[in-house]
Amino acid sequence: MDKILIKDLVARGIIGINEWERENPQEILINITLYCDTRQAGKTDDIQYSVNYRTIAKQALAHAETAARLTVEALAEDIANLCLDDPKVQKVIVRVEKPGAVRFARSVGVEIERSRS
Repeated sequence: MDKILIKDLVARGIIGINEWERENPQEILINITLYCDTRQAGKTDDIQYSVNYRTIAKQALAHAETAARLTVEALAEDIANLCLDDPKVQKVIVRVEKPGAVRFARSVGVEIERSRS
């Protein structure tokens, strides 16, 4: 299965369970791997046969910036479902991280894998 990668998409949104996290947007780092068949797009050079990664990235960014989720797990699930709304996406891996959320760690987060089956 082919992969389309969206790496290090940076959103600013409300995420977290602490009161102070609910007051101001913070940085959210998103990585998405879309599993799909890109052979026809490669042969024809026609986007209609592939997944439009720009559209997916814009949807993920808009959602992350407005969802105001409590957990990175819930936000990752939301983004995975957005990706699977595209019928060409067979499987998706979504990683959502909060940079600087834990002292002495660059970031913390969750990575999930979801598929149509």
